[in-house]
Amino acid sequence: MPPAQKSHMLAGLACATALALAAANPVGAQPGGDAAPDGRAVFEASCAACHGADGRGNPQPTVGFDVPLPDLTDCDFTSREPKADWARVAAHGGPVRGFSPIMPAFGDALSAEETRLALEHVYGFCEEPERYPRGEFNLPRPMWTAKAYIEDEVVVTVDSATDGSLDTSAALTYEQRFGTRNNWEIKIPWKTMEGTDGPVTGIGDVALAAKRVLVKNLDSGSIVSIVGEIILPVGNPERGLGKGYTVAEPFLAWGQILPADFFLHTQAGAEIPLVADHNQELLWRAALGRSFTVGDYGRVYSPMVGVHGTYELEDDATPSWAVAPQLHVTLNQRQHIMLVAGAKIPVTDFDPAGVEGRLTLLWDWYDGGFLDGW
Repeated sequence: MPPAQKSHMLAGLACATALALAAANPVGAQPGGDAAPDGRAVFEASCAACHGADGRGNPQPTVGFDVPLPDLTDCDFTSREPKADWARVAAHGGPVRGFSPIMPAFGDALSAEETRLALEHVYGFCEEPERYPRGEFNLPRPMWTAKAYIEDEVVVTVDSATDGSLDTSAALTYEQRFGTRNNWEIKIPWKTMEGTDGPVTGIGDVALAAKRVLVKNLDSGSIVSIVGEIILPVGNPERGLGKGYTVAEPFLAWGQILPADFFLHTQAGAEIPLVADHNQELLWRAALGRSFTVGDYGRVYSPMVGVHGTYELEDDATPSWAVAPQLHVTLNQRQHIMLVAGAKIPVTDFDPAGVEGRLTLLWDWYDGGFLDGW
C-alpha cells in the first residue's frame, strides 16, 4: 500500500475510532445522575484523540496521519470563523467546508448542545479572546461602503461606464491583518479611457490605509473601526490618470448584525485634499443586506442596497446622493472566494450616462489558496 494511502487509512481509523467511542459512550450520560456534561468532557471524549487535550494537536505518530492539525490555542485562528461554521464542520465533516476528509462527521453522535459546549471549550483555549474580533463580524462585503471587520484579502475590482465610452478602471487591493485588531492595505488602480489621440491607459493614484477596531460587542452585534487612508498622486493628471495632489480620507466604519440574517454597514468620514486650492468633502455611505443560504451549508447569496451621500464644503453646495444595488455570492465550498456585482446610480441630477457598473472578486487568502476548497 502506498505510504500516502496508508496514512489516510490510519487517519480514518483513528478518527472513526474517536467517533465510535463518542457514539457508544454518550457524554450526556453521566454516572450517578442526569447532570449535563461540560464542554471539557465533550471535547476530551470526542475531539482530543486528534486535537489533543490541550488543543495543540497530537503528534503525527499518535494520530497516524501527516495532515497538519490546527493549534486551537492560537487566538488569531480560533477567532476568525463564526461558531456556526465550526458546528457545521463538526456535524458534517471537513469536506462540508472544503477541508480534509480526515476531519470526521460526528452527525448524531453529538447533540447540538454537546457541540455547542465543545466549541465553548475550544474558544476557551485562547487566553485573551476579548482582544480579537470574532468571525461573526465578518459580514458580506459591500462594494463601495467600507467594512469595520479587519481582513486578510486580495480584492480585484473592475468599474465600467455605461455611456458607451471605453472608460474603465480596475484596482488590485491587498489587505493584511497585524496585531489583534488592525490591518493595513494597499490599493493600486489601473485606468483606461478615451483620449483625443486614442485610448489612454496607465496606473492611477495609489492608496494606503490602516484600520483599527475600536469597539466590538457580540452581544449587541456591533463592531466599530477607525480608518486612515492616504491617496498618493502616483497617476499622471495630464493624462487624466490621477488628481495630481495627495488626499487624506479619515473615516469611521460600523458593522451591525441584525435579526433574521440581516446586516448593516455604515461609513462616515471626509476627503481632505492636502493642498489649499481644493475643497474638502464629507461622505456618508450605508449598505443594508440579508444573507440567504442554499440548504444548511451551501452557497450564500447576500443582496444589498447601498445609499451614498457626499457634501462638498463650499458656498452654496448641495448634497449629492446615489443608490447602489448589489449582490454578494460565495463561489466555493470553503466560501473564501466571493463575487460581488452591482451598480451605483445617481439620484440627484440623474443621468443614465452617470451609472457606474462594478464587478468585484474577493479572495480571503488566510483560509487557503485560490484553488483550495472547491
